[in-house]
Amino acid sequence: MTEDEFVLKEFYDIITPNKINLFERIAADRTRHLTIALENIYQEHNASAVLRTCDCFGIQDLQVIEKDNQYQIQRDIALGSGNWVDMHNFSDEIGPTETCISTLREKGYQIVATTPHTDAYTVHDLPIDKPLAFFFGTERKGLSQEMMDAADLHVRIPMYGFTESFNISVSVAILLQTIRQRLEVSSLDWKLSKEEQIKLKIDWCEKILNGGKALSSEFRQRYQKD
Repeated sequence: MTEDEFVLKEFYDIITPNKINLFERIAADRTRHLTIALENIYQEHNASAVLRTCDCFGIQDLQVIEKDNQYQIQRDIALGSGNWVDMHNFSDEIGPTETCISTLREKGYQIVATTPHTDAYTVHDLPIDKPLAFFFGTERKGLSQEMMDAADLHVRIPMYGFTESFNISVSVAILLQTIRQRLEVSSLDWKLSKEEQIKLKIDWCEKILNGGKALSSEFRQRYQKD
């Protein structure tokens, strides 16, 4: 038994069977093959709705680029999803977009700019064999030119009306629904590995228990002594 397996077992001796079943089911459907990045989103209700959408579609990581606007979670909209999705903030005084892009590239992601103004790819024919980081900008201005120029791929959601863009949380939901369905019927290995799932479930256990971090340290010390 590995150290992480031991720690999770100790946590599972404490939490309820219902929580155990929930963690087992949800962790098995989590992915880091896809991630969402928000560039300078200023409408709090939209930003919180995107966080909730990521959780609903099993997206484990949300990237937040803060330039002029700080990301604020509205709890009544996010509905606790901040406990289950890992948020990564980029708020450098110089170049937060560039820092986010380089960080994701180092992790093997292709950088994808979402925009209604391109015919390069749609959500239906975008290549999905490599990990994808989808960048979304504000509804009014869209992504920065810096982001558009740096992207490896550009993608659009087909629309058939007079309005040229969806609400950002709706756009994220449509994109994730389509791409996730394509992944589900593919032969790609796109979900979290067993080891990644165990680490994630430990993190969730730490979050739901008072003193969860301290308990985790205690369990690790016990494992190392045995």
